[in-house]
Order: sequence, then structure tokens, then C-alpha cells
Amino acid sequence: MQRRKFLKNSGLTAAGMVSAPLLTSCKNETRSDANGKIIVPNKPIVVCTWDFQNASAKAWEVLNTGGNALDAVEQGVRMEEADVNNETVGKGGRPDRDGNVTLDACIMDKDGNCGAVVYLQNIAHPISVARKVMEETPHIILAGKGAEQFAYAQGFEKEDLLTESTKKQYQEWLKTSKYETPINIENHDTIGMLAIDEKGDLAGACTTSGMAYKMAGRVGDSPIIGAGLFIDNEIGGATATGVGEEVIRTVGSFLIVELMRQGKSPQEACEEGVKRIMKKNEGRKDFQIGFLAINKRGQTGAYCVHPGFSYRRYDQSGHENIESDSFIEKT
Repeated sequence: MQRRKFLKNSGLTAAGMVSAPLLTSCKNETRSDANGKIIVPNKPIVVCTWDFQNASAKAWEVLNTGGNALDAVEQGVRMEEADVNNETVGKGGRPDRDGNVTLDACIMDKDGNCGAVVYLQNIAHPISVARKVMEETPHIILAGKGAEQFAYAQGFEKEDLLTESTKKQYQEWLKTSKYETPINIENHDTIGMLAIDEKGDLAGACTTSGMAYKMAGRVGDSPIIGAGLFIDNEIGGATATGVGEEVIRTVGSFLIVELMRQGKSPQEACEEGVKRIMKKNEGRKDFQIGFLAINKRGQTGAYCVHPGFSYRRYDQSGHENIESDSFIEKT
């Protein structure tokens, strides 16, 4: 209604001079900087948390052949879910303290549609189950046994997600049963992925096996829309990695997108997100958080608590791993 009122008041509708889709297209395609220079959006483009080269390469393969952002992020993160050498995501993820591998994931498209699964067992690709939740149900989140039964009904196969490697690590952990979250050690890292396709539309995905040896039933930020992932097709997207409890407390990814809406760059927004977390945890240095963001123009940014976080970016200019600046400086 607001758009129609604007067009009517401008006299464009009556004159038949410019259509609403064309106006939207022009708005999204080009913008001017402070000096009046026209800025052309960088698209297609994909970014993901950490140095997951195979994931970003797969997503780029989809985008570079004209595929949409939603397919790109799903196919991209599936690469890590299937890689048993990645012991923080999908099959081969480290178990909870009861010895069960439980997976969390969410996905979000350009229209704000989203789906998620939490505490999912025996299914190697939770991101694809999350997409089915989004597309085939009236719900957003399915959990535990309900999510697992839904997956079987959708044709997913039951798999043993515990590998020999993670089983041995778990048995070793049982000797002390010490629960900790080492900085930048792969016991709680997540793959979050954001993409813009050639049409300029965004999508995002996030998937993880959560903290190693967590309490049974624990769910972090990764499958929570607004915490581990958020997409706004008018503004951009953000995703998070690290200790999820701290991200949830600030609704981190939503916060970063809103900061970009207010005019901050992706880099400035990520920095503000981390600083807000650290303000609430003054004096603490025992956890890692990393934020990654992209705006509608394809500009990217990242920031973390401790040095060591990086992200992959793939666009027409190439494929690179980019080190993130950090709140706590290198010593």
C-alpha cells in the first residue's frame, strides 16, 4: 500500500512512465557513493565462516552457472556436513556427553522464509532437512525425534554419525569428563554461509554439530533465526560462529543486519556486534565469537573476539581466505 501511495503521489502510475519492478531493480542495481560515483553491486558472491574452501567452491559453482542463492548455500554447506574429517559439522561431528551426535541447522531465503532443525540425530544433512521444514511444513523449527521422523518421511536415510575417530576421542574424554571451549579449536566451530546470486537475491545457511561433549539436549545459536543466521533481502545477511550462548543473548545476526540497515558497513556492524558481547562480558577472555556479514552491494566484513577467525569469499575476482580483525589483539 505504501509503494502504491508513493507512485500515485508521484504521478508515475497515471503516466505509465516507470513500473514498480523497474524502480526496485534500479534501486538494487546501482547506488552512488558520497562523491556521486556510481557503485555497481558485487554479484554473484558467496562467503562462509572459516577456511571451508570446498564449501565455498561448491556454492560458487551453483552461482556461476546461474543458480539461485538458496540452492548455493544449501549445496555449499552440505560439503562440510558430508566431510567426516570436519568434526564440528554433520557426519563425524563430535558427540554430546552421552555419546550421541546431535545436529542443528537453519536456512533462510530472500523472502524471509526459513526452516530449522535442532537436536537431530542419525541424519547426515540437517541443512536439507531444514529446507524441507521451510518448504513442506507450516512450521519453522522441528526438534529431536519429531525432526528425525520428518526426515525419514521426506526420504532421508538413517546413518550412524559417529566415526571411529570421534568415538575414540569421546572415550578419551570420558576419562576426565572435563567440559571446556578452547579458543579456535574445532570443538564448537560452525559453517555459516551467505550468498547473493546474479539476480541480486540473498540466502543463508548455518549448520553444526554444536559444542563437543555438551549436555544432552543443548542447542546453540546456529539453528536459531536471528541468532546464528539472519537474511533481509533489502539490506544483507549475517551469520555467527563460536560460543552460541553469547550470540543468542544479543540476537547477534539480527543485530548486525539492523546495524547495516542504519547505515553501517558490514565491517562496522560486525565490530559493533562483538563489542556489545564483550561489554556484557567485561574481563572475560575465555571464549570465541566470530561474526560474518554481507550487504546488498556485496560488501563483506568480519570481526571476532580472539585472533584466528577467518572467512572464505568467492566472487568474480577470485577465491580467497580472509583473516578477521579481532577485539583482543594478537600478542
